[in-house]
Parts: sequence; C-alpha cells; structure tokens
Amino acid sequence: MALTVAEAATQIGIGRTKLYEYVTSGEITSVKIGSLRRIPAEAVNDFPVQAPPTSDFETAT
Repeated sequence: MALTVAEAATQIGIGRTKLYEYVTSGEITSVKIGSLRRIPAEAVNDFPVQAPPTSDFETAT
C-alpha cells in the first residue's frame, strides 16, 4: 500500500513541505508512479519521529 505525500505527512505528524524535504534528502523512501509521488506504508511506519526540541524557557526553571 502506498500513501500520498499529504496522507503520509498527516500520519507522521509533520507538514507536507517537511515530508518533501525528507523525500528529497532520501530520509524516507518514495516511489514515482507516472507523475505521482507515493510513500510506501512501510516507510511511514519505519520513519523515526523525533520529539521537537524544548525551548530555553521550558528548561530554565
């Protein structure tokens, strides 16, 4: 099964533009079917989701 970039981005919890950056850099696998870009479901499941960095305000208590 393959997902659109928008669907994959939603499942990972990031924006479409950021996912395209990961596709371009090779950090996530994608396939091109004609003019369409698809992300294999396995690639979405295996993609490491990193927690956003904490701000200085949260750590300075």
